[in-house]
Amino acid sequence: MTYLTDIDYDNLLMKIKPSKEETEKVQKLSNQLIKIINESSNELDIPATAVLVGSVAKGTWLAGNADIDILIKFPLETSSEYLKEYGLKIGHKCIQKMEGISEERYASHPYVTGYIDGYYVDFVPCYDIESSIELKSAVDRTLLHTEYIKANLTDKQADEVVLLKKFMDSVGTYGSEFRVGGFSGYLCEMLILRYDNFIQTLRNAAKNWNYGYIVDIENYGTANLFKDPLVAIDPVDKKRNVAAALTLQKMSEFIVAAGNFLHSPSEEYFLLTEYKTEPNIILEQFIKRATKTVLICFKPPKIPADAIYPQIKKTENSIVRVAESEGFSIFGSESWTDENDLAVILIEFETWKLPYIKKHEGPQIWIREHQERFLEKYGQNAWIKDDRWVVGVKRDYMDGELLLSDLMTGKKSGYLKFGKHLKKKIMKEHQIIDVTEYLNLDKAEGKILYFLHHYLNQGELLYR
Repeated sequence: MTYLTDIDYDNLLMKIKPSKEETEKVQKLSNQLIKIINESSNELDIPATAVLVGSVAKGTWLAGNADIDILIKFPLETSSEYLKEYGLKIGHKCIQKMEGISEERYASHPYVTGYIDGYYVDFVPCYDIESSIELKSAVDRTLLHTEYIKANLTDKQADEVVLLKKFMDSVGTYGSEFRVGGFSGYLCEMLILRYDNFIQTLRNAAKNWNYGYIVDIENYGTANLFKDPLVAIDPVDKKRNVAAALTLQKMSEFIVAAGNFLHSPSEEYFLLTEYKTEPNIILEQFIKRATKTVLICFKPPKIPADAIYPQIKKTENSIVRVAESEGFSIFGSESWTDENDLAVILIEFETWKLPYIKKHEGPQIWIREHQERFLEKYGQNAWIKDDRWVVGVKRDYMDGELLLSDLMTGKKSGYLKFGKHLKKKIMKEHQIIDVTEYLNLDKAEGKILYFLHHYLNQGELLYR
């Protein structure tokens, strides 16, 4: 049996922390970028200065995963239009000087992402605030987050954050973006501040966490403002839950994985799992299940990635609700996109064909006004079960394929809640295909195979 003390955490950290060479390279590049931005601001007479934020600034980033975040700070009296225009201009100019590739993206407001010397760098305009009272946009808070963590997290605890992040990454619960719904880097840092180290964080999660669990480092007492699975009050903003993006699914998975690790510790929990994503293996698994799994494939709209995922998920959930309301039993569903060329909604049916009639329950016999209307409509076809009228009525859909076709083409779209950018896109061009047929096509390759594998093996990351 392996014990917690049997794991060489120092050796493990040497593998997952950035090396001295990588750290120096990232720091040198960050300093160079900040210098260029500040010089450009002076040249253009723009009242802005650059500052490094995020995990790189805090020393809590994982090896090979240095996303450099630079905020371009403007005075509080700066107009929003000026901040956006010149913040973007300075960012583009910096990337151009470094001969990088730039792209504009949108969060609470526009920002510029550059690919420079092998690293992705975000240049984000913000207001130079000193407290949450001065907040003008969500991104401004990042300044305060960085300052708080740098002031309170020790070097030893920074290593504990790295362990926690790597563990979460390996068990599939790291990342607060919508497509993951997991723990953010800042939330990981807060947990280490709350519990002191990696092991104590896992112990508390495994033994004490439940729905609505509260982490309130500064004892603000504002948890009653939130109704989320985990409530982590932001130390720099008492009216914000840092864990708001964390889904119940990912919180539950982390709790289980933490318990599994504590029961049977292994360095394997810090390694990414290799997946068997050969089409023939996945095909055999779907055939063995003997369900009916269909893929609704379409080209995603050209909108920011953070907006694509919730819209696809909304459409997926609505399809499931409508199918179940028509009497079909759904085993499971999931969705995925490469964000550019392909989006897929997977629906797995336990029942694909239904009988001609379905049972429709009417009013109780002593609710006489309702009873009369019911009998006017159904007459002698109705019968009594206990004290309630019942009748057999014709189904609208006996075939799942026809239902999906009508939903996707608009014949029954009034019942479906599409993501607002998806309706025209799906109706214009989509394909409904059986997963076994899809896996026999030559185009069944790459990340979609990982998506299908993960759907079939959803619990595998939680155990080693």
